[in-house]
Amino acid sequence: MVKLLRFLKPYSALVAATFLLVFLQAVAELYLPTLMSDIVDVGVVNGDTGYILRVGGWMLLVALGGAVVAVLASYCSSRVAMGMGRDLRQAVFRHAQGFSLHEFDRLGTATLITRTTNDILQVPNLIIVGLRMMLFAPMMGIGSVVMALSKDRTLSLIIVVALPVLGAAVGAAAVKAIPMFQAMQKKIDRLNRVVREGLTGIRVIRAFNRTDYEQERFVDANRDLTETAIRVNRLMGALMPTLMLIMNLTAIAVVWFGGLRIDAGRMEVGDLMAFIQYVMHIMFSTMMLSMMFIMLPRASASAARINEVLEMRPSVTDPPEPYSPGTVRGEVEFRNVTYRYPGAERPALEGISFRARPGEVTAIIGGTGAGKTTLVNLIPRFYDVQEGAVLVDGVDVRQWRLRDLRAGIGYVPQRAMLFSGTIAANIRFGNEDASDEEVARAAAIAQAEGFIAEMKDGYDTAIAQGGTNVSGGQKQRLTIARALVRKPAIYIFDDNFSALDFKTDARLRAALKPETARSTVILVAQRVSTVMDADRIIVLDQGRVAGIGTHRELLQSCEVYREIVASQLAEEELA
Repeated sequence: MVKLLRFLKPYSALVAATFLLVFLQAVAELYLPTLMSDIVDVGVVNGDTGYILRVGGWMLLVALGGAVVAVLASYCSSRVAMGMGRDLRQAVFRHAQGFSLHEFDRLGTATLITRTTNDILQVPNLIIVGLRMMLFAPMMGIGSVVMALSKDRTLSLIIVVALPVLGAAVGAAAVKAIPMFQAMQKKIDRLNRVVREGLTGIRVIRAFNRTDYEQERFVDANRDLTETAIRVNRLMGALMPTLMLIMNLTAIAVVWFGGLRIDAGRMEVGDLMAFIQYVMHIMFSTMMLSMMFIMLPRASASAARINEVLEMRPSVTDPPEPYSPGTVRGEVEFRNVTYRYPGAERPALEGISFRARPGEVTAIIGGTGAGKTTLVNLIPRFYDVQEGAVLVDGVDVRQWRLRDLRAGIGYVPQRAMLFSGTIAANIRFGNEDASDEEVARAAAIAQAEGFIAEMKDGYDTAIAQGGTNVSGGQKQRLTIARALVRKPAIYIFDDNFSALDFKTDARLRAALKPETARSTVILVAQRVSTVMDADRIIVLDQGRVAGIGTHRELLQSCEVYREIVASQLAEEELA
């Protein structure tokens, strides 16, 4: 929790103002019982109405001033806490944006969402209470003890007995609550994961009639979280009556023994009234601190999870002196590249070597799990290789400035991803400065112009979250248009033609040729018909290169390629 306090630095002035206002509020609260004691012991006992009015008026002014500074302190603490929460969310989100795919795989999307929302919410909640109670409760407690001693030292022995009992009750509750709060955050992660999978995978769930199973998963995760929350709230619910019981018993003891001291002539009535007020202040101060203890375990658990994200160093970062030529020419080379996923028994890629030049189409084909997507993910440096090197324009991608490297790449992922917004906004995601004409031209080349024209609002048609209101083929074409509008030096198409029919596939590849004539095109595909015309075909088999050449060369020299071709083409086409 202490590590996150650095986010309070921009709000130092407001923090100082909050402490000053809380100090004034505490002084006002401590002064009021003394004024009340004077009214009783001097004004009421002597029947001095003028004194009562004078001191009563002063008492009203002190109470009003205390209320004003309390409101201002609340306002300042809220500004600090909410501002810190905003900065913390921004810092976590920005830091997570720098993660490589390895860090995303390690943490998981569900927990990152929880840590950016629910966990961060716990910290400002503690700060709001902490800024006020951190100074107010100790001041009120210590000040009330001093004032109580000034009224009657003997009666103050009751406080000496009550405070340890109160502290023991709070301490016992805190010890039990800490592991429960830590467990709650993990169970919120689990619930978020189940909900996310249930919503994003609704089509698959319905197709396989697994709705009841998913409901059971949700009910189980929800029940687990609920039971833990009930146990925590039951503990906290038992704590408050316990504290109130201790406070009330203390008040009864003060009245009882105070009455005996008044009867013996050792104490004034007004002093007893003031003493009772100070005892209540002491008890309430202890309760305020107990509330801090109640909130602290959950906030500490959340802070630890937030710090884990902030302290996680991305495995893919800019080098100390990055290579930054400004433009990318487009030559790509793999030199004996080996890559292994963390925890995997064998490499996903091993000993990969080839070169792709501008003006050429390099196609990659192979069976499922051959490593095709892994290979193209190494070019924009989503992962870093363990052995060998991936070079762009003759320079290892690990030496490039990431922003410059990726600015020269038009990447179309295997899984088409659209964002909420309009069709035009989704295409401009590749180039925010693209004109309407450039957007329309990219859509036309991607064979998306036809279905866009049929939509009521054309390019201003709203795309639902995840692109659920367009078909798989339409999503693919829009993601291709997004890459085209960028006009990069390197195009990476990761199996993007599988959702298209053969006719649209052929038209799209024909339209792409003149557009990508000066660029390096790396094309991952499952269909032989898609890669037949490529200048170079790389055949992958279990992470290794089984063959490199043209379609005709591979038919003669590569058994793996012949098997793929034979499984897709008729004998006449093969001949």
